[in-house]
Amino acid sequence: MESDTTAALYKAPRTDVTQDQGKFRIHLNFPGRNHPDHADHGYGPLATVVESFMDPDTLISMHQHRNEEIVSWVPAGVMRHDDRQGNELVTDADHLMVMGAGSGFWHEERTLADDPPLRMLQIFVRPHSLGLEPTIQHEPIPAPVDGEWRHLFGPAGSDAPLTVRNAVDCYDVELAADDSVELPARKDWDTYFYVFDGAVTADGTEFGKTESGLRVGDGTTTITADVDSQLVAFVIDPEAPVTRQGTVGR
Repeated sequence: MESDTTAALYKAPRTDVTQDQGKFRIHLNFPGRNHPDHADHGYGPLATVVESFMDPDTLISMHQHRNEEIVSWVPAGVMRHDDRQGNELVTDADHLMVMGAGSGFWHEERTLADDPPLRMLQIFVRPHSLGLEPTIQHEPIPAPVDGEWRHLFGPAGSDAPLTVRNAVDCYDVELAADDSVELPARKDWDTYFYVFDGAVTADGTEFGKTESGLRVGDGTTTITADVDSQLVAFVIDPEAPVTRQGTVGR
């Protein structure tokens, strides 16, 4: 896609693309749909940001992913992961997981009966190449600092604790009411953000819980929390080579 050199901020309401499997429910957010002149449902390497809900005592049985990087961001509660490589991992507010499905990766997810109800994000990144070596990363992440962006993952060579195999950096932030922060930015890259909780105002535009924004073009955007809020932001190279054969994140 050609880069848009005109600075603009595009807003999207909560997605109406959902799947309801009873104890497991999802809302699929497509960052490319924020932009009115963008044909791709994804935006460069960022394919889909999925808001996922799991009730206690829920099992998503063993299944395969291919050709996508899947990041599990769990701000509260726990998500339990088992796979055919023998990993038994618990992702929570102190840990992040990146599953590089590559040529094929089998796993299952579950909550136990005494786990709390889970609301999380599952982030699908398009890798730069097909058939990569399957990998899994599960690492502790720094404690959040109120009002400061926390770098969660990025391409190889970044200072993030985990990596994905394409040009996307991910940050999160917790803002107290009336606090402000600059949206993460990088020259010639664009930034997509998602309001996980709360409500904010960005350059005069209000964004409520589960609404999202896409900032294209160079420049700065100031975000002010209208109430206590939690956001996730993705700084994206819109010109990065991508593949579109992921199991979910096409």
